[in-house]
Amino acid sequence: MAATGSPEDQAAAFAATVLRNPHVPAVLERLAGLGLPPWYLTAGSLFQTVWNAAAGRADLSAGIRDHDLFFFDEDTSWEAEDVWIKKCLGAVADLGVELEPRNQARVHIWYESKWGKKIAPYWDVPDAISSFAATSCCVGLSLDSGGKLAVHSTHGFVDLFNLVLRPNPLTVAPQAVYEAKAERWMQEWPQLTKLPWVEPTGR
Repeated sequence: MAATGSPEDQAAAFAATVLRNPHVPAVLERLAGLGLPPWYLTAGSLFQTVWNAAAGRADLSAGIRDHDLFFFDEDTSWEAEDVWIKKCLGAVADLGVELEPRNQARVHIWYESKWGKKIAPYWDVPDAISSFAATSCCVGLSLDSGGKLAVHSTHGFVDLFNLVLRPNPLTVAPQAVYEAKAERWMQEWPQLTKLPWVEPTGR
């Protein structure tokens, strides 16, 4: 897949490729009818579908562990998040996919206890998407109840289309996370080119 054309053309090529993975449109369609707060399907199920297509794999879901759902609910209680998690999981229960819904408005509450680093609150879903370890990861798709698709990319699509793993200058993740993920991904997709870690400049 060539990283050519206008940003709009690249976004359209990205969406067209990802939607060839039958799990992605199925999940999007189920989520679109739930009345969720602002949300995007993001991370591995999207960028790894592109990698599978670039590798010429017939099965575009190969190697994909789960589908990350980021939503932004200003009610930051665990109880409110749990209600949405259960609704989302129920909506896709018959699809045979692993869905991981998380309210990004409350990530800063638990991040330090899990990862040993304090982070500032995210201000919306795109901000949360911008914090992944590698630039290729920072993409998202959403579908509204009228069937209109929204595409997000923090850094464009050049690294993703060119199979480049580049440390994200906006990431909140430590170097160890980038190195571990890169090692795992390169075992599954050996066509990837990994660039060395550079300390992030911050969001």
